[in-house]
Amino acid sequence: MPPQSLNPKVRIVWIVQSLISATIFGAIAGAIEFAVLDVGIWVGPAVFGVFALLGVVHAILRYRVWEYEVRKDALYLERGVITRVRTVVPYVRIQHVDASRGPVERLVGLASAVVYTAGSRGADVTIPGLTADDADDLQHRLKQMAILAEGDDAV
Repeated sequence: MPPQSLNPKVRIVWIVQSLISATIFGAIAGAIEFAVLDVGIWVGPAVFGVFALLGVVHAILRYRVWEYEVRKDALYLERGVITRVRTVVPYVRIQHVDASRGPVERLVGLASAVVYTAGSRGADVTIPGLTADDADDLQHRLKQMAILAEGDDAV
């Protein structure tokens, strides 16, 4: 299978998530300004604007770099805007795979595949920006590849 890009609608998900974060930061900055600093009413909207702009730019750049590939021996992922991360998940290390759909993902018709691996805490990887059918298909394919790899490595 050649390297796969994410569904372009994932940018909408990431932008909405960054706008929610920007709103929270703007509200906190506005509340602090109102209660403590008394500088002016522009602090909250300015903080919102900066975080919103950074979030939109980050979402666009993040989409351009994100790809995954299901190979014969392992799942390969490459992602990262500032720091590029390449992850190789050997099928023999896969414990289970979930397909999940958060509220914003459901609104745009997307899902994520979460691959849990043997190892230390936090050793799972998430592939966002998949259609629901693609997430289910990837979940099934990785499950089959893990079963085959387990048979190859069994003692």
